[in-house]
Parts: sequence; structure tokens; C-alpha cells
Amino acid sequence: MVCVVITTYKPDKRFLKILSGLKHQSIVPDRVLIINTEEASFTEAFTLDDVQKAFPGVEIVHIGLNEFDHGGTRNLGASLTKDADHTIFMTQDAIPADGDLVENLLKPFEDDGIAVSYARQLPSKDASPAERYTRNFNYPPEGRIKTKDDIETSGIKAFFCSDVCAAYDNRKFEKLGGFPKRAIFNEDMVYAKKALMAGYKICYASGAKVVHSHDYSALQQFKRNFDIGVSHVMEEETFGGIRSEGEGIKLVKETALYLVKSGHILSVPRLFVLSAAKYAGYLLGRRYKRLNKKTIEKFTSNKRFWINNGGF
Repeated sequence: MVCVVITTYKPDKRFLKILSGLKHQSIVPDRVLIINTEEASFTEAFTLDDVQKAFPGVEIVHIGLNEFDHGGTRNLGASLTKDADHTIFMTQDAIPADGDLVENLLKPFEDDGIAVSYARQLPSKDASPAERYTRNFNYPPEGRIKTKDDIETSGIKAFFCSDVCAAYDNRKFEKLGGFPKRAIFNEDMVYAKKALMAGYKICYASGAKVVHSHDYSALQQFKRNFDIGVSHVMEEETFGGIRSEGEGIKLVKETALYLVKSGHILSVPRLFVLSAAKYAGYLLGRRYKRLNKKTIEKFTSNKRFWINNGGF
């Protein structure tokens, strides 16, 4: 039995494409559960008929804005689908690229050592050249099985994982205690590292594909990476002693070279601006304990996290 849990907040029309895509899978999920933040924003966008037509029998659980947490809300989804063998977590903007997504996410679990498999993310048709390259850098065509031994050689990439679209073995998930109850970001990587350290394996299932990309502004990148920096400090057990800057520098260099060679040289200045914003946000996020409440509120992309959890 396989269930899909989709977390939503003010979803747009792409969301119905996700449900329709799940309905037409080679392996159709037994259940699809939506955990939506703020009921009013959902019911303003869709009627129940819209949702049921896209995937008959879909279930919806509404939570308040003050209840959402990247880790805690997904733990709620896992608790509501624990009778299944596997739970697939998706975000509201991850559109199945074909009819084999679910099948290819589940296939790795033929190896009983696999704790989680995550999908390849393809850029949307209107993605910028830099974003297209970034997606291919982080989600290459070749799949990979990662073990504890890879942490020494691959660093942070060994436990890279994305809940944009990822399948979890529910038995192992419960045994390992699930996601952190309180997470500003990176709940997926925290779990992946925990699974590796427990002797399990992580699968990057490149045959499982979703269309998912973002062309963020410099301010959005700054705020997003501020939260990443915060998470690296808050989850010291996961990220302590493992540097991630080297991988980021490599990505910037390779992307710039790609833009020049592919005739998009005018996109290079924007790449450098965005990269500077990312790095500045990350460094400040790592130093969040030195910042006052007003500054954190300006820098974070997730104000509600700090309010809900008394993080200041």
C-alpha cells in the first residue's frame, strides 16, 4: 500500500495537475492526503468537485497557520498514513513528469536496506538558463545509492534528499523517529543523515521525475539561504563539521561557464548577484543567535516558524 501526502499553502492551478498526474500513474496511490495550511485560502482557489475530479477520493486535512512546521506537519502526515508500506511526500508545485513517477520511486525499495528514495527535479519550460543548469547539477540523469561511507567522500551530498518528492519506508521512518518536530528547513536531510548513520541507504531515483523549478529573486534567495544557515546551526548533529560552501562555489563556476558557452553571457551578472545573495543569507543565518528579533524577521522567509516556536 502506498499513500501520497501533499503539503499545501495557497496552492495555484498547478496543484490540480499534480492530482491528475497521480491519477494516471502506472501504480496509482491507494490514498492521497492533502495537509493544507489555512482552509480559507484553499476553498477560495478550488471547489471540492475540482479536487475530487482531479483525484477521486482525495482526503483533505486543514490546519491553522500557526500549526505548520516543515518537520511537524509531515510527521502528522506520516502518522495518518502509517498503515501504508510507503508514504510519498510531495509539495504543491511538484508536477509528475510522466506516468511512471510512483513506480520508479517505489522500485528501489526492492532492496530492503533503502530507507528513502527521492525524485529527479526537471526545470519547467519557462525556467531561466541558469535555473535549468542548476536543476541538472543537483539532479543529474544518473541515479545513485548512498550509504554512510559516502559521507566521508561526498560530504553534504551524501545525505542530500528532497521532500519536494520523496518516498519513505514507513516501518523504518517510525523506527527512526521521523522528522524533527521543529524544523525551519531541511527536515528531509536531517532524516536522511539519521537513516545513513543507522546503516540504511538513500536512493536518488533519477527515473522518477517531477517538474519543479523556481527563478527566485535576489531577495528571495537571500531569505531562503538565511533559513538554510539557521537550520545548519539548529541541527548541529546533522550538519556539524560538514562544509557545504565548496559545493556552492563549484556550482557557480560551472553555471557561469555553461552560460558563456551556451550564448547566455548576459545572464552571468545576474548569476553572480544571486550567488552573492545566497552566500550572504547563508552566513547571516549561521550567525542568527547574534541578531535581534527585528533583524531575523526581516531576513527569514519563514516568520511563522519563529513566532510558533519562540525561536527568538
